[in-house]
Amino acid sequence: MKRLFTTKFIATCALLTCGTATFSHVVLGEPAALAGTSYRATLRVGHGCDGSPVTALHVTIPAGFMGAKPMPKPGWVLSLKFEKLAKPYQSHGKTISEDVSEITWTAASKEYWLPDAYYDEFVLRGGLPASAGPMWFKVLQTCEKGSIDWAEVPASGTSTKGLKAPAALLEIIESGAARHSGADHSKH
Repeated sequence: MKRLFTTKFIATCALLTCGTATFSHVVLGEPAALAGTSYRATLRVGHGCDGSPVTALHVTIPAGFMGAKPMPKPGWVLSLKFEKLAKPYQSHGKTISEDVSEITWTAASKEYWLPDAYYDEFVLRGGLPASAGPMWFKVLQTCEKGSIDWAEVPASGTSTKGLKAPAALLEIIESGAARHSGADHSKH
């Protein structure tokens, strides 16, 4: 049973990785993860806005993503927004009733802008819910001139075909451990 699960997980990751590798959008480096685990979200920014360099990246943390912590980037200023949770959770023996809802990286000066000819990665981590399903990271990419709001989500399913500015998709896959343990998020 474990081997079948592992094979299914690897096949799903490969399919999702191949499906996102050709996009120039903001995508996740690892587009699939096991439910009830800690997850390192690497947001890959593939280009600027019609040739204009990227000056800021604003990420809306999806509901159910717990304890979001961004990785600092040299030359970029971090800001966090917190909100009260509709449903508190337990972490390290404490009840968490307020959590990070938004993370913004802003270039400290023009020398740190991300030119259109290059790509970069912005990283955060947090805990995933115990249930499987899609999780969408909405990202506002601000440039010297203009912006792109990577926030479109399909009406149903997970296909982003036909969307001009799709949000970054994380496919959360059922985990036998998460299904049976109630997913203790004290490990992230």
